[in-house]
Amino acid sequence: MEIIGVIVAGIIIGLLGKFVAPGDRDNIPLWLTVLCGIGGVLIGYYVAAALGVEATAGIDWVRWIVSIVVAAVLVVIAATVTGRSRTRSV
Repeated sequence: MEIIGVIVAGIIIGLLGKFVAPGDRDNIPLWLTVLCGIGGVLIGYYVAAALGVEATAGIDWVRWIVSIVVAAVLVVIAATVTGRSRTRSV
């Protein structure tokens, strides 16, 4: 994979992962969402390969779905660990 392709896929997968993640996950910055997406793409490809998904000549839908799920999990973890609080203290 090219690095530019991974970054573009990371942006898309990160935003999809943020959309799919349960609850309100808008409290993490965009750069962290992109990092979760890039991690989702990289980890998702390895997880899909471990599950026996083989590369095809067309679009590997199973790999992309696994990447989105992994990115959603990473977004939830990132929001839990480093999320900004929406409450204001007086």
